[in-house]
Amino acid sequence: MAKRRKSFSDQLRAIIADCGMSRNQLCKLAGLDPTQLHRFVHKTGKLTNETIDRLADVLGVQLTAKPIKRK
Repeated sequence: MAKRRKSFSDQLRAIIADCGMSRNQLCKLAGLDPTQLHRFVHKTGKLTNETIDRLADVLGVQLTAKPIKRK
């Protein structure tokens, strides 16, 4: 059985979990409401593209799209 790839949201959640700073600190640096990030991390809310860009800047990551090879 083929291994299911991680969704973009799951990849971002993993980056947030491994970033080495508290979520409150991350929110302060990115100018986010901690409730918004909490909801995203716990899969009860979504992030806007602008918010994702701000998080990427603070986390020092570049988010890129990569085509999926289909059989």
